[in-house]
Amino acid sequence: MEQFKGFPAKSQFTAVPNAFFSTLLPQISDIAELKTTLHIFQTLYQKRGYPRFTSYRELLGNKSLMSSLKEAKGSPDEALRNALEMAAQRGTILHLVMDRDGTPEDIYLLNTESDRQTMAKLQGGELKLSGLELKEPALIDASEPPDIFSLYEQNIGMLTPMIAEELRDALKVYPENWISDAIKEAVSNNKRKWSYISAILERWTAEGRDDGTYRGDSKKTGPDKYLKQKYGNIIQR
Repeated sequence: MEQFKGFPAKSQFTAVPNAFFSTLLPQISDIAELKTTLHIFQTLYQKRGYPRFTSYRELLGNKSLMSSLKEAKGSPDEALRNALEMAAQRGTILHLVMDRDGTPEDIYLLNTESDRQTMAKLQGGELKLSGLELKEPALIDASEPPDIFSLYEQNIGMLTPMIAEELRDALKVYPENWISDAIKEAVSNNKRKWSYISAILERWTAEGRDDGTYRGDSKKTGPDKYLKQKYGNIIQR
């Protein structure tokens, strides 16, 4: 490794919120998430105008960031997707799926008070981004509903390897229609993240659904099988 030669006399600086060092940094253990978060700070700090946001496509084209992710597990683009998912779930950034000429485009804002207001305006149609439109969720009640992996990607966000594994684990525990309905409820409540969907499923398991069914009523499999799965401790509560 070539030794760093030091900072030049007239260096430019990027502003980083103090809360990052006091609150977020102690929580972040994944190096790819840390590198991606710092690059997002730099990218947004250099932007001008309103609103300030970045996108997956823009970050993917950041040579410095992608070079730094080469040593991460998996390919650099896979590492970037995982890092963005972790940062969004942690609450560092806000994630919206927009539409650019029929192609989904993931955009990211910092989780600040002003950017939360910006996100609400985008979702409410009060604010428009040039060339981008808010992606409408796919119709869930179609005659041939998509599998939950497609359903998640169409309505919630990027289907990262980590999320795909969560969905596969959930399929071992919950009926597929429960997962689909939980995704639908998350979209209805504008809570587009896996942790919220998972909480819905856990609540239905513990308390039953509004239609009076419990997971044990499902014809998919008997209740004894669920007790042996990853979330068996939740079922027994």
